Amino acid sequence: MRKVIIPLLISLFLLSACHKKHENYIINILETSDVHGQIFPYNFVFNDTSDHSLAQVYTYVKQVRSRAPEITILLDNGDIIQGDPTVYYYNFIDTTDKHIVARVFNFMGYDAATIGNHDIEAGHAVYDRLRNEFDFPWLSANAVRTDNGRPYFQPYTILKRGGIKIAILGLTTPGIPHWLPENLYKGMEFKDMVETARYWVNYIKEKENPEVLIGLFHSGHDWTYGGADSSQCCNENASLLVAKEVPGFDIIFIGHDHDKYMDYIVNNQGDSVLILDPSSRAQYISHATITLTWDSKNKRYSKKITGKIVATDTLAPDPSFMKEFWPDFMAIKKYVSDTVAFLSQTLDGRMAYFGDNAFLDLIHKVQLSVSGADISFAAPLKFSAIIPAGPITVGQLFNLYRYENMLYTMRLKGSEIKDYLEYSYSLWLDDNPQQDGHLLKFSPDGNRLMNRYYNFDSGEGLLYTVDLTKPEGQRITITGLTDGRTFDTAAYYTVAINSYRGNGGGGHLTRGAHIPHDSLQSRVIKSTDKDLRLYIMQYLEKQKVYEPIVNNNWQFVPKKLAQQLEQKDYQILFGQNNEH
Repeated sequence: MRKVIIPLLISLFLLSACHKKHENYIINILETSDVHGQIFPYNFVFNDTSDHSLAQVYTYVKQVRSRAPEITILLDNGDIIQGDPTVYYYNFIDTTDKHIVARVFNFMGYDAATIGNHDIEAGHAVYDRLRNEFDFPWLSANAVRTDNGRPYFQPYTILKRGGIKIAILGLTTPGIPHWLPENLYKGMEFKDMVETARYWVNYIKEKENPEVLIGLFHSGHDWTYGGADSSQCCNENASLLVAKEVPGFDIIFIGHDHDKYMDYIVNNQGDSVLILDPSSRAQYISHATITLTWDSKNKRYSKKITGKIVATDTLAPDPSFMKEFWPDFMAIKKYVSDTVAFLSQTLDGRMAYFGDNAFLDLIHKVQLSVSGADISFAAPLKFSAIIPAGPITVGQLFNLYRYENMLYTMRLKGSEIKDYLEYSYSLWLDDNPQQDGHLLKFSPDGNRLMNRYYNFDSGEGLLYTVDLTKPEGQRITITGLTDGRTFDTAAYYTVAINSYRGNGGGGHLTRGAHIPHDSLQSRVIKSTDKDLRLYIMQYLEKQKVYEPIVNNNWQFVPKKLAQQLEQKDYQILFGQNNEH
């Protein structure tokens, strides 16, 4: 009897397993990216409600999960722990409690995530702590250890749902060394995305043999950004290059560039790959649906893959989410409401595009005070920030200075300083203002700036003019230093500059001043160990009452032409008359 029963049980087990393997499946894959701390439906900087947040995302996630027996997978694509007072507070102020991002992501039931460049910006202490607190893997196959070449983070993960395997490969933009000081990623280097994907796709296929392969890439879709070339190593936005050149992916979720994007890319084997990017700050959710149907004739699954990008502004915040994290909400609200100092006059960042101004001079003053440098370079870090007269709160400092940059003191030659400024104003100003009728360089559609405003560096500590009638590269005339010293193109000066710029961000030092990228670190004399926003806060606290004063150390010439063009361009950018 036993001889009959055991083979029968084995046969039934195999039949059951075979039947399970050949079920049809509907898989929903949801992705967030570049959330930048937008956890709550609230803007802590402006003390106002917001119509997008992870609380709204969770409402949608629960709706999709209710479609049983459909499978739902939730992914995040990086840049979550920078950009908002909420995450800053748990990164650097309250470091004893479990990080709010870990608690939120675990509560929402994320299945995997990829680390972004702004997550690395928070430093080892923060992201190493988070990696241990997450209930899911934080991925990045191309962030490798310098001591043994192995991935610092988990390269991929396998999710088993029903009778199928879903592989998720994580990649992070390799541009990080161009933006961040090395101490933030000590022990790591960032490899080319295409080459890394080739290796790991082959590895995953051979070892795991998944039914579905997903890319989760913190990298954008425009591989030409900044004049980049597809053949060069370590392209910042290589997601579509991977999609085209590395066959095997069914879907690639992307991010980093804050662009809402959906397209199907045909790879070099003629297969179609769905690409999805949900923009930033939880305004949208990427939603891909895979229908797997068993093809008994060919003994494999056929796949139908569709996608959409879902707006969150029509969704209500999930009540259970808000209840769970209400104590955190109130703690952040109290933190950002603390008064740092009093401002005697309004600081208007919109004027930073049209000449020397008080908004940017505050940043210059802090940089010179902290560094003791001869010269300071800085740019507006928000397009249209305004700090009203009256009490300055912690929250408003996030409007004044958005990023967690360190402050470098660098050694630059006078000729390099002039070339740096020439490059900055070439990004900033119209090529032929008199002919085109614009002071600023606009896009072909005529209603937005051609280049990123955070690359429009001006200088302090120098006396100089910018001649609008001169060709690019010949506009800057430096007449001296503000302390009365003469300016010598052959002499060396100390320059205060944020770590993004000091590591080559924007190209001012490399393309402008013609300093090789691998020589930049040798020019750094010292660096702060805390972010620049903290030093701005400390500077204002000492002042108690801050009186904005513009020293007009630089100006556009001819003045009459500059004033005429300013009025027109201000109206285009900000939609109102310039009444400063």
